[in-house]
Order: sequence, then structure tokens, then C-alpha cells
Amino acid sequence: MGRAFEFRKARKMKRWSAMAKTFTRLGKDIVMAVKEGGPDPETNAKLRAVIQNAKAANMPKDNVERAIKRASDKSLGDYKTVLYEGYAPHGIAILVETATDNTNRTVANIRSYFNKCDGNLGTSGSVEFMFDHTCNFRIASEGIDVEELELEMIDFGAEEVFEDEDGIMIYAPFQNFGDIQKFLEERNIEIASSGFDRIPQVTKTLPDEQKEDVEKLLEKIEEDDDVQNVYHTMNE
Repeated sequence: MGRAFEFRKARKMKRWSAMAKTFTRLGKDIVMAVKEGGPDPETNAKLRAVIQNAKAANMPKDNVERAIKRASDKSLGDYKTVLYEGYAPHGIAILVETATDNTNRTVANIRSYFNKCDGNLGTSGSVEFMFDHTCNFRIASEGIDVEELELEMIDFGAEEVFEDEDGIMIYAPFQNFGDIQKFLEERNIEIASSGFDRIPQVTKTLPDEQKEDVEKLLEKIEEDDDVQNVYHTMNE
């Protein structure tokens, strides 16, 4: 198995700490999708994908509908996606994806976490190049030949196609998301969930004491309401 498989296995071992955090993150995704492409999932592919993810996370239908309705309110401010980059102690690179309606608040908070934990918030581009920006899809494995699917997915730039206990996973470059989504939908292959990851090209193993230093910083960042995802180069 390749890097995507190992990355997914490690991420699964560390789920979001609370369901409320997951729902908050998905709610922001819904708002941003509606603001970008409208409230109708039939004509808004991005919203369609987020609703699939909400269903996979067992987010109540009422919550989804409220988020769509809230996003349609023109008085609601826009969320902006902002990427922060820096280093934790012991040379571990960190990428922080945020969705915020107040960038001044967010950058101040993120900087304070790095400073308090002996890390350094870097400039744009300082560590992003160390991660591959990928898209992913999870589909049911029933009735699908993984090897045949992999051959078809090569035409769409897929780098890894593998089966695990949750179904079949497809990983491809970030920019191929739309083409793969369209292909799966045209084939009537149900998409259980989809999303984006930043997979570290090289990871670093730390002794337990140093690992704890990095985990303190990661925990502080992940608890912030503006943070959507955190990626790093430490072996988990």
C-alpha cells in the first residue's frame, strides 16, 4: 500500500474528539458551498459532496437543512478559507486549514498557539510544498471490482485505489475532484463521502517525550472553532 493508505490509517486512529466539532466543521462547509454555488444540491456539485459527508458523519438532516437556510441569509457574513503554515518543536511541519469570518482573530489565535508551545508560525509557502494536496472518495465495495475500477480511475489521475473496512478509497490530485465526482455519478456509483487531504511527502518519527511536545500544540490548534483540518509531518 502507498502513502495515502498509511495516511488514512493513521488519521482514522485519531478521530475528531467530539461530534459537535465535526458538525461545526460540516456546517461551515455547507455555508461556503451554498454561498459559492447556491442552495440546490442538484445544481451545486460542491454542496452535494458536503451533504454526502454530513450523512456519513450521521449529522441530523435538520442540522443540514438549517445550515443551508442560514447560508441563504444575505446578512450572514462569508467564511474565508485561510491556510496557515509553521513548525512545531523538533522540526515538525504543520499546515492548518481554517474557515473564518474574521481573519484577524484567527491569525492571532493560531500565532498564540505556536508561541505558547515553542513553535513558529511561518510565512505563506514555507511548508505547504512538503505536502501533496489530494482529493479522495469513499464508495461501497459491493459489486465493484477494485482492479477494474483502478484501471478506469487511472484516466482521471488516480494515484491510489484500495479497499479497507469502510469500502473502496480513491485518492487523486486535488484538481481532479470534479472529474472523478462526475464520472462516479454518471456510473450511478454512490459516493459515501469525499474530501481533500494534504499528505506529507516525508514523515518524521520522534521519541515519546518530543512527540508529547508536538501533540500539545496540535491539541490547542484543533480545539479552535475556526480550524477545519490540521496536517503535520510527524509519524503518529
